[in-house]
Amino acid sequence: MSGNIQLLSDTLAAARTEGRAALIAYLPAGFPTVDGGIEAVKAVFDGGADIVEVGLPHSDPVLDGPVIQTADDIALRGGVKIADVLRTVREAHAATGKPVLVMTYWNPIDRYGVERFTAELAEAGGAGCILPDLPVQESALWRAHADKHGLATVFVVAPSSRDARLAEITAVGSGFVYAASLMGVTGTRESVGAQAEDLVRRTRATTDLPVCVGLGVSSAAQAAEVAAFADGVIVGSAFVKRMLDAPDHAAGIAAVRDLAGELAEGVRGGAR
Repeated sequence: MSGNIQLLSDTLAAARTEGRAALIAYLPAGFPTVDGGIEAVKAVFDGGADIVEVGLPHSDPVLDGPVIQTADDIALRGGVKIADVLRTVREAHAATGKPVLVMTYWNPIDRYGVERFTAELAEAGGAGCILPDLPVQESALWRAHADKHGLATVFVVAPSSRDARLAEITAVGSGFVYAASLMGVTGTRESVGAQAEDLVRRTRATTDLPVCVGLGVSSAAQAAEVAAFADGVIVGSAFVKRMLDAPDHAAGIAAVRDLAGELAEGVRGGAR
């Protein structure tokens, strides 16, 4: 069975045709439970997200700030497994028909087996993977299996990336390019900053792939700001924080649905 890279591309293209950025949400699998996490992903789609990244919880997340680390810890203590991540992808995609990616560090995939993981992700209806710590020069094995199974390989670029390095990364990526808006870990910020706009401009000079911006966006106003220059707006910590701060699970589900609605208005307010 082939994965849904084409659905991902079509979704990003449809948003562009509407003159807006796509809204991409992130939630970790297994948080607060496996079933609760699936419900949360469905809720953000219901609220207006175009695409969802399902995080594969990791014990040593180098990119994630304290909010997502807390959620990952809850998921790991709950015993979340790769099978649960794949189930989250399967059920969320089946319920909505929308593109679902996995965001993961390389070590869990390497241990699980690249061929096995890509085959099972495609079978689950996944659209691809975001791999923040896989060096491009070491990615050939992954990319071969991802291509075979119709999965996108999304690499992360940062403001520190030189133009030649951007070209090297975008030449082999697919689906979209994840542009980290600033140096540092994930988390909400008061300002997303001018660094992100410059990074998008420099990245676009090397590729026709959509360029989506993450790290720091938490409000409709920030979403509108980023949507004015990016093809997609990626929001993670703000969704997780709503779940963590909620008095109970039902309130958390309502909170992430509402936030998705606010951010969806924001990306439309930032239409180009």
